[in-house]
Amino acid sequence: MEDSAIIARLLRREEDAISDLSAKYGPYCRTIARNILSNEADAEEVLSDTWLKAWNAIPPERPDNLSAWLGAVVRHGAYNLWKRNHRQKRDAGLDMMLDELADCLPAPETPESTLDGKALTEELNRWLGSLPKEDRILFVRRYWYGDSVADLAKAVGVRPAQMAKKMFQLRQKLKQTLERNGYTV
Repeated sequence: MEDSAIIARLLRREEDAISDLSAKYGPYCRTIARNILSNEADAEEVLSDTWLKAWNAIPPERPDNLSAWLGAVVRHGAYNLWKRNHRQKRDAGLDMMLDELADCLPAPETPESTLDGKALTEELNRWLGSLPKEDRILFVRRYWYGDSVADLAKAVGVRPAQMAKKMFQLRQKLKQTLERNGYTV
């Protein structure tokens, strides 16, 4: 079913539209949640919350890109659940990914640096845009969608160690770019 038809059904408050969302985007959203949470039960909880949020948000929202919108909703929900679980020391699915990025991204330390978040976002977007398409896709798959290094390596036909080195090099390039542009990393 086309996204426009699903959105139209949601706008008309047809409950079967949730089944359509689940059928079309369930595997995509489940992968994002599972990559972040590393726990099937938690991933299912996030999926249920995602469908409910879609039901409650559409209308008034009308996403231009339904898959990207759902991806952001599920990622945000999974990350929030991960934080809650992490505080309880029961799930550490994001630890490795966050540790990898910790050395190349500045952390907000003051209210002023929090306001600089928009500028940092623009800088990250410029940097991503400057990468070759394959590198940009790998970076986004790793640090947005949470794909494992092993899965990325398999997708491009290299050994995991080679992919880990590639990701390290990309993070180093990001760090150098940010430092060159005045960010303290």
